Amino acid sequence: MRVPYAWLREYCAPDITLEQLEQRLTLTGTKVEAIHHHGVGGDGRDGHFVVGKVLTREKHPDADRLSVCTVDVGGGEDIQQIVCGAPNVDAGQTVAVARPGAIMPDGTKLKNAKLRGQTSAGMILSEDEVGIASDRAGGIMVLDEALEAGTPLLDVLPILDDVIEFEITPNRPDCLGIYGIAREVHAATGAPLAAAPWTDDPGGRGYVPGAHVRIEAPDLCPRFTARHFEHVAIGPSPRWLKARLTAAGLRPINNVVDITNYVMLLTGHPLHAFDLDRVAGGELTVRRARDGEQVETLDGQVRTLDSEMLVIDDADGPTSIAGVMGGARSEVSEDTTRVLLEVASWVGPNIHRTSNLLGLRSEASSRFEKGLAPEQAMDAQAVATKLMLELTGATLAGGTIDVGPFAEHPWPTPTIRLREARVAGILGLAIPRDRQREILTRLGFGTADAPDGLDVTVPGFRRNDVTREVDLIEEVGRFELDQLPATLPKRRGAAGRLTAEQRLRRRAVDAVVGRGAYEIVGWSFTEPGIADRLRLPPDDPRRRFVEIENPMSEDHAVLRTTLLGSLLDAMRHNVARGNADLRLFEQGAVYVADDSRRLPHERRSLGALLHGRLMPPSWGSSDDRTADFFAAKGYVAAVLDTLRVDWTVRAAAEPFLHPGRSAHVIAGEEVLGWIGEIHPLVARAWDLDGVVAGFELDLDRVVEHAVAVPYFQDLTSFPPVRQDLAVVVSDDVPAADVVAVVRAAGGKLLQDVRVFDVYRGAQVGEGRKSLALALTFQAPDRTLTDDDVAPARAKIVKALTEQLGGELRG
Repeated sequence: MRVPYAWLREYCAPDITLEQLEQRLTLTGTKVEAIHHHGVGGDGRDGHFVVGKVLTREKHPDADRLSVCTVDVGGGEDIQQIVCGAPNVDAGQTVAVARPGAIMPDGTKLKNAKLRGQTSAGMILSEDEVGIASDRAGGIMVLDEALEAGTPLLDVLPILDDVIEFEITPNRPDCLGIYGIAREVHAATGAPLAAAPWTDDPGGRGYVPGAHVRIEAPDLCPRFTARHFEHVAIGPSPRWLKARLTAAGLRPINNVVDITNYVMLLTGHPLHAFDLDRVAGGELTVRRARDGEQVETLDGQVRTLDSEMLVIDDADGPTSIAGVMGGARSEVSEDTTRVLLEVASWVGPNIHRTSNLLGLRSEASSRFEKGLAPEQAMDAQAVATKLMLELTGATLAGGTIDVGPFAEHPWPTPTIRLREARVAGILGLAIPRDRQREILTRLGFGTADAPDGLDVTVPGFRRNDVTREVDLIEEVGRFELDQLPATLPKRRGAAGRLTAEQRLRRRAVDAVVGRGAYEIVGWSFTEPGIADRLRLPPDDPRRRFVEIENPMSEDHAVLRTTLLGSLLDAMRHNVARGNADLRLFEQGAVYVADDSRRLPHERRSLGALLHGRLMPPSWGSSDDRTADFFAAKGYVAAVLDTLRVDWTVRAAAEPFLHPGRSAHVIAGEEVLGWIGEIHPLVARAWDLDGVVAGFELDLDRVVEHAVAVPYFQDLTSFPPVRQDLAVVVSDDVPAADVVAVVRAAGGKLLQDVRVFDVYRGAQVGEGRKSLALALTFQAPDRTLTDDDVAPARAKIVKALTEQLGGELRG
């Protein structure tokens, strides 16, 4: 929310700098997001922006649309020639002038210039050129002729101001109005708070001729108020009002619409003006819409509604979407002479739902959805009535329409006991009762003494936020934060350290980082459609999503069951921006719903995806390897070997992996995860070309199989015997099975075995392959000879022949 500082100071003007106020408000919970400068540059009193008198106006000799004017900018002693393009400039006018050296709102610094050969010493200004309005449809500003030439323009017009941008939390809709912010400033600084602008109401209760309101959905509309104004003269708003709206980020339109926006900014409660002559039958009905019913809103769009949305209609049908946006059929126009000014209260969740489903956000809906108090409706009516009478020349016809459940039976204001002992116990600081009373009174709460503290009456505008004693303690405590003692909890000999599981998880992540991968942090939320894009079958447990009750959007409606979706999202984002050589990984929680449990299964996973070249190109290296199954397996090996997990891989299918290029990672008889190349159809769904390889491990299960404490093994100094062995097996025999048979048959002397070459070709026959194995034999107590190794080698050959049908290759 943008708050012009000069406007705020009309209601509370602390004797501190703006920077000090920013710090104090942020410390007390009303966060200042930024401070902006609005309007012209400089301090406004440097002589660059002044009042001028147009002495003469002549047509430019070389331009049809330009005028050459002589302007008095210094009480008759400083006459300057200024070239002006406005059609309404004329001799005898009092105008606003920017002189050379003036800094305009867009940062441009004026200089003496020549326009079509004529010297121009400045500009005659329009409203948009000093930040008062957003367009120059009205030409230059013509000021009061009583003003003297040379008067600083800042004394006449609000041409500059500081604007404070606040970040208002959803539980504080009372701070979405200038006066609500002023109340916070009052509480934070102790500066006097001016009387509420709605204190004096020129209107009253009673019958309203020519208008009637009926509520058919009282559960969604607690209160509806309206007043009838006759003899309304539509026209531009005064410049002070335009300037405030523009500084607050709203566009001035006409005096009636501007009044509704101005009052909304001041009180925090939205309003809507109906052209009463365009309300068919003179009666408004608040009701639920019918499924498929349509209404054209003020933005010119036709919206299709459902039966849970609320509309305001007349005899011809819906005329506006309640709490969201008015309709085009009954909007105020230049011909309007009778206005029905509506200020109503709506149920916040219903407005939030309507706004989201229609994709229609407005200043009104963003306030109503947070839950405004019905009491605020008449506050806004009172302020708007004053301005309607003052700025439109209108007269008030009759009294006030005030209907709805709240109007018939006002809601009670709760009273909560605030105990001094409880305040001290929660905050760790004894705050005197008088100080508690002072803070709460400044915030608008009512207080009365009680035996053990205060009985606090909650004002209507805080009814939804303050419901418990601890809420009152928070209100008191946030203004005493700088007084709270800084203490550490009693440790009783405890020492902070990571658990064994945490250390192992960090080692796993370090292993992936050590191979050059970059960590991403994806959303735990995703959308249900990801299951179809990953080709998951109907019975796959990864389709059992945990649904979010109040999702931020449809794309974040469920909790993820795999890391693969967020990894693919990150990869697509990078590839689309030209970064195609990627090694990304993520560790995070995944969730699977279980109908037999109240809570879902939550486990921590570690996953990675590879795409493109594995190593950046270099003049000193010709390594052009790209991502594939074996590159992903290397990352798995880095993780599991670092944690000393005894693991292997077994060919297995996953719906999102390439057939024949996928496997499960096994430890003992337990599946730890998958490894493979992403199915081309899945990759295409994320706009990825080429091979994408990766893995995902259940990190909790990996940790269970890890060796947390390393064990000692004597490093023998006797040299090993290394031999190579080439064995021919069927092409469908996995290399892992060959290695396993060799390890089992090699006995204690066999220290290591690895595959270093694979051959397929005519020499071994079709459907067969030759695996070259490097065998390492070593004894802890002696140097082995070939004769010592020969029996172990013979057992290996025999086992390969009998168990796998292998034969030695000559």
